[in-house]
Amino acid sequence: MITVLIVDDQPVVRAGLAVVLDAEPDLQVLGQAADGAEAVRLTAQRQPDVVCMDVRMPGMDGITATREITGSGSGAKVLILTTFDIDEDVFAALEAGAAGFLLKGAEESVIADAIRSVAAGAGTLDQRITHKVITEFAHRRGSGHGGAAPELSTLTPRETEVLRLITQGLSNAEIAQSLFVEVTTVKYHVQSILMKTQSRDRLQAAIWGLRQGLTA
Repeated sequence: MITVLIVDDQPVVRAGLAVVLDAEPDLQVLGQAADGAEAVRLTAQRQPDVVCMDVRMPGMDGITATREITGSGSGAKVLILTTFDIDEDVFAALEAGAAGFLLKGAEESVIADAIRSVAAGAGTLDQRITHKVITEFAHRRGSGHGGAAPELSTLTPRETEVLRLITQGLSNAEIAQSLFVEVTTVKYHVQSILMKTQSRDRLQAAIWGLRQGLTA
């Protein structure tokens, strides 16, 4: 069972999302928070697997709350849910340690799948913004200075190819289809990549790969 904390300053949004998620057999809503400060407190108390975090809220905003949660040593993963499209919030959320970013207009099944993906350590970005966001984020973090990181040389040729496809925003199933291998094989490579690059999740690995020049 994947446990979830919902954070949004609008009661109607929180209630509606709670109904949707509780209807999923493998998801359980542990609580709701109206602002970032309450989100930090409830995360520490209830230890959810995933925190669905709004960005713009009165008091402590979602970016600050995300930074506090990810920096606290909590095992909770933060999935940003926002009505705003591509803007500075996306990059600020990734800098703060968010494991995923999704627009609230996404279908209910997409939100549920995103929570599962984040909980599994895969990370997620809305498919409408995936490659543009991680490419821009990697550029902002800087790349090409001082050559490739030594970790890149530890990747096998197949792992390098998998990482290259991850930077394009492909899912495990899409990577498996592209490389003509089983999904379980891709998952094995992804876990090895995360370990070798010391990445927290798939999204962080994609950003790392882009910084090393792994593009399409």
